[in-house]
Amino acid sequence: MPVVVSVDWLAAHREDPDVAVVDVRDAWEFDGIGHVPGAVNVPFDSFRATEHGEAEAGMLPGSRAFADLMSEVGIGNDDRIVAYDDRNGVFAARLLVTAELYGHDPDRLHLLDGDFSAYNLDHETTGEAPDVEPTDYRAAYEERGPLVPLATVEAAVADPGTVIVDTREAWEFDEGHIPGAVRLDWQELVDTETRGLLPEDELRDLLAERGIRPGERVLLYCNTARRISHTYTVLRHLGFPTLAFYEGSLTEWEAEGNTLETA
Repeated sequence: MPVVVSVDWLAAHREDPDVAVVDVRDAWEFDGIGHVPGAVNVPFDSFRATEHGEAEAGMLPGSRAFADLMSEVGIGNDDRIVAYDDRNGVFAARLLVTAELYGHDPDRLHLLDGDFSAYNLDHETTGEAPDVEPTDYRAAYEERGPLVPLATVEAAVADPGTVIVDTREAWEFDEGHIPGAVRLDWQELVDTETRGLLPEDELRDLLAERGIRPGERVLLYCNTARRISHTYTVLRHLGFPTLAFYEGSLTEWEAEGNTLETA
């Protein structure tokens, strides 16, 4: 099953017993604008640490807090989570990455292609909250997961087998980036008309143009590990086998006194 699923797939499978649809928009949007029928609301701020470095790493909320949050909205460890937002998937992708880092099977983590607006174009939505039966979700920080520490990034700067990818906007990259990094604004992967991903052939061409290929290790960063979540999810969808996720991102890189390269 693909990592990124279509709105038609979600409409057809949202009632499957093992599918948990998660809306990561703010509560007022979930209640007031409407949501996918059966979706539970897990606002973005609820699964982010309140300050850098509060939990295991970067902006992760902590395993206990994440487990309590998932349990409260009725999500089980074996559920197939399909997440969406109204920002082309960048916030929803962050939920998926967080779940993976806390031990949820990545093969059961999916991003809606597009966002709520894309779903709402052709499918029914609702303002009624679903009945939720709490679960006993278990979460433990996955030490062998894709997240890498600062020392790994420092070593990767001189590693020809690693492509360091900055997923921020061009002006941010130009002002300062990790030495040797290539720029790939996460928004470049999105079709502004459909709100979903570009066609696969266009995605692969763009990545190859930037020197990002499946045969090398790809190490992603941004400022606070939000935007890299979307790029990471897209690369998983495309079958990239070796992905590294720098949770500390440029916030930690600079705080630890490392130098930046400018364009």
